[in-house]
Amino acid sequence: MRSAVTERADRLRRAVRGAGSERDEVLLGAKTVIAAMAAWVLARYLLPPSVSTFAPFTALVSLQATVYRSVRDCLQYVLAMAAGATLAAALAAVAGIHGWTFGLLTLIALCIGRIRRLGQQGDQVAIVGFFAFSSGQGQIDYIGQLVASVGIGALCGIAAHLALAPARHTGHRQQAVTDLYITMTQRLDDLADTLEAEDPDRGRLRQWRRDWRRMSAECERIRHTIEAEIENGRLNPRRTVSGSDEALPRAREAVTVAERSMDHLRSMTRTLDYALDSGELGNLPAMFRPRFSAVLRAVAAAMEEIGQASPTDPDLLDAKIGEAAAELDRVQQQERDTREASPAVHTVQGTLLTDAGRLLVDLRSGRQSLAGA
Repeated sequence: MRSAVTERADRLRRAVRGAGSERDEVLLGAKTVIAAMAAWVLARYLLPPSVSTFAPFTALVSLQATVYRSVRDCLQYVLAMAAGATLAAALAAVAGIHGWTFGLLTLIALCIGRIRRLGQQGDQVAIVGFFAFSSGQGQIDYIGQLVASVGIGALCGIAAHLALAPARHTGHRQQAVTDLYITMTQRLDDLADTLEAEDPDRGRLRQWRRDWRRMSAECERIRHTIEAEIENGRLNPRRTVSGSDEALPRAREAVTVAERSMDHLRSMTRTLDYALDSGELGNLPAMFRPRFSAVLRAVAAAMEEIGQASPTDPDLLDAKIGEAAAELDRVQQQERDTREASPAVHTVQGTLLTDAGRLLVDLRSGRQSLAGA
């Protein structure tokens, strides 16, 4: 219990301290309380108590994390409400209020609620239909009051959202991608140092293997925040920095490139861990280790260019990828010319070279997607 309270207090302190998801959450909660309260007061003053509860409920539906989602969910709810109320009125007028007509209402409402365009609000067709059929006896006056209550809630919710629209976080999302690439390039440099070291640290190498799994999960989290921020830009009246419409899709593509690259980096780390554990790392040819380290550092330089917040320079990125490819070609030629190495050493070299080649292929493919983003 104490830990939950402490966590809540920490989140509140972070919300007060600066912009971020914690502040967005607190502001959304405050807007929801104000909108629901205003909707309830207006509905109680203007409408009968039997329908006033629909106003604050609609205000809750109208206040989602983004303006776009709020408008979408509100429209879906209004459509579901209209369908349920119309269905209840039609059945009451044609067949009357009976047990079997209530069952028919439920069946039809459930079928209508499955329409994909109603989204998560599909269940409201049946719920509103029940109220209109039971409490309102399917009467037009009740349905009109119900519509008015829903309208009051929708207006209060949307007005609160537009009065204090959600903050834009384009810069934060770009920085998260940059930090991800900084970590990846540092890890590549560390792998290069490990390959060249006389006495590599086996514990660090195994820690890096665990880090790759953690970073894969981080990629998924960053992608989710970027998608949310792209949605946050739709219908949002807040102005943001110029170029954000291109920056966020580019950041999303950069995360995709990072995910693909990470598969090969994870495989390289696993191969080096195996080679160190089996003793084959020390048996690698003297020229292979520094030259393959040069490949890794050249790849790190190309990835650093991709991870920048500013738009990628296609020519510069091509040059850096080409430099890494040239380094790889030299190492591959050397490996083909080396005949005295054991089969186990050739296997280690071949695995590292294959992963490096696939990594460069993904970087070239990523260069094309980034240029089109």
